[in-house]
Amino acid sequence: MSFGKNQRQRTVVLLAATGLLGGGFLAATPAQAASAPEAPLSVAGLQQKLGDRAAGSYLDGRGHTVVAVTDSSAATEVARAGRTAKVVAHSATALEQATKALDSTARIPGTSWSTEYRSNQVVVTYDSTLTTSELARLKKAVGALGSVARLEKTTGTLRPTGSGGDAIFAASNRCSLGFNVRSGETYYLLTAGHCGNLASDWYTNSSHGTVLGVRDGTSFPTNDYAIVRYTNTSLSHPGSVGDQDIVSAADPAVGQAVSRRGSTTGIHTGSVTGVNATVNYSQGSVYGLIRTNVCAEPGDSGGPLYQGTVAYGLTSGGNGNCSTGGTTYYQPVTEALSVYGVQIF
Repeated sequence: MSFGKNQRQRTVVLLAATGLLGGGFLAATPAQAASAPEAPLSVAGLQQKLGDRAAGSYLDGRGHTVVAVTDSSAATEVARAGRTAKVVAHSATALEQATKALDSTARIPGTSWSTEYRSNQVVVTYDSTLTTSELARLKKAVGALGSVARLEKTTGTLRPTGSGGDAIFAASNRCSLGFNVRSGETYYLLTAGHCGNLASDWYTNSSHGTVLGVRDGTSFPTNDYAIVRYTNTSLSHPGSVGDQDIVSAADPAVGQAVSRRGSTTGIHTGSVTGVNATVNYSQGSVYGLIRTNVCAEPGDSGGPLYQGTVAYGLTSGGNGNCSTGGTTYYQPVTEALSVYGVQIF
């Protein structure tokens, strides 16, 4: 969806999919470990220690972290570190290699893929815009990967979607403010890059009566983030999304509960269903996105993905709507903060 209003562009589709890979099993809970637990490790530290035997992590239905591993000895190590393990077929390295292979062989508008640690697969989706030859090419690329990837058809169309979540305007387009950020005493806002590409000057209303600021940077495709520097000193720029104070930024886990706010549809909730997603828009491919089952509509582009006081992402695109449901993808906000040298406040 460019969820920026009034943009004229070819649209493509992608649907987040979930599922379970046969043969996986939960193993070696802390109580079942043969020896006393070791000093606790962070999930990232534990995965680094396991190396090629690690296969990612996710939150289960109770909000508990599950660490996926490729053998029973690794599961025992996870249990000794005070975590729950699930033994699966494919390592995180194998999943990453599958994604890289698809990036090389299957970048077709109307397709997308993301890593789903819960099912231990790379989920590849496509829409009805693919031609017969394009679909044959996609099936061949996915088939070459074996059980590490699965292919699914989806309905709807995927398009880039143009305090946090408020409407911002440029030219004849409307997008949404993501997060207010700062560098020292200079204040900025983050939004989607496909919105940032639209114009340099941004306003608080559609009549362009009140200047908001000027674009200082934008990146789309490949990434989907932009930064606008406030030039109107009479405007406030709270570090919040609506009434929710935002104090930090992080990368979410698969299974993480999240909320999204946008200038078209307001606040909607759901969960993260995949990470490291590649979305093949007609304008080009965007990499490293967060996939969710949260809906969004035109005008929600650039709006914030968050939970509680933590910022996670900027609305990029998706399919569906907030009446029937849909899938939406987000640019991780941590990358934009690092690139522009700004911080949440």
